[in-house]
Amino acid sequence: MLIKYTFSVATGEPTAGDVNDEIGEVIIDSRRREDSADRKERRHCYSMDAALYEGADYGTEDFMDGLFDDTAEENARVRRAFSHLSDIQQRRLLLYSKGLSIREIARREGKDFRTVYDSIEAARKKFLRFF
Repeated sequence: MLIKYTFSVATGEPTAGDVNDEIGEVIIDSRRREDSADRKERRHCYSMDAALYEGADYGTEDFMDGLFDDTAEENARVRRAFSHLSDIQQRRLLLYSKGLSIREIARREGKDFRTVYDSIEAARKKFLRFF
């Protein structure tokens, strides 16, 4: 079976190669699926150049108002749940929430990784129980 390739990077000229029929069928099927996926992608997208940056497709001012109505109440719930944790659990959970890895927390405190991991998991479960 003769398969044509176009190497647009080098010269852009088509090149043909003779391959086994089974391999040729795989290549043709792969190209067919890729073309189909490209057509589907074009159909389900719209140009950002033509979009208006307002309305239902994008957030509006009143959209954000409804999201944070109960912020003070939510903060109070978080503080109450956090107060049920021990000082060590609070410290480790805060460090973990700031982006430190469990290994880094263990290294800073001079503790074993598993000890810190178990402590953070217990704190997380306890927090969720009271939250």
